[in-house]
Amino acid sequence: MKRSVVVGLLSTVIPLAAVAALKAEDTAPAFTAQASLAGKTFQYSLKDALKKGTVVVYFYPSAYTGGCNIEAHTFATNIDKFTAAGATVIGVSLDSITRLNDFSADPSYCAGKLPVASDSDGAIAKSYDLKIYDAKEGMKDTRGVEIGHGFAERTTFVVTPDGKIAATIGGMKPDENVDHALQVVQQLSAKK
Repeated sequence: MKRSVVVGLLSTVIPLAAVAALKAEDTAPAFTAQASLAGKTFQYSLKDALKKGTVVVYFYPSAYTGGCNIEAHTFATNIDKFTAAGATVIGVSLDSITRLNDFSADPSYCAGKLPVASDSDGAIAKSYDLKIYDAKEGMKDTRGVEIGHGFAERTTFVVTPDGKIAATIGGMKPDENVDHALQVVQQLSAKK
């Protein structure tokens, strides 16, 4: 019960709206970071990913927390639809690469279909003008493991191959966030 309360509180501590985040038409900051796909670490480059098409960059507070679990699962479930629309997806959080290796391989969440990048110092989130919140001491995830890192606000950016932000999505429930990102990507694909 105590763990559920802490995880539930996490969803209320992180504001839903991305107040200061970069907006449509802004240039998306390029970044490289350690990332994980299916439990395997690799070096992710937004610049390289944009050479292949539109990229959905979604920031989330922490692996293995209520809303983030739903969001990762929903992206993984819909990854073929994003691919069909010519887009790739990368999740970004302040989690360590070790936590992300577990999360990316977990069949209940990323399921080996969705890469997630470690922004352990928050520099990537800050470059997108996202707020970083400190974790409360002793806060644990849904597995009962202490989180031990800060949280970026939940915000999704749809970035076109020219490096421009086509949409900034925030203020929605995690699964609605994914649905909205998919709609934007499909609309961009239809315009081609």
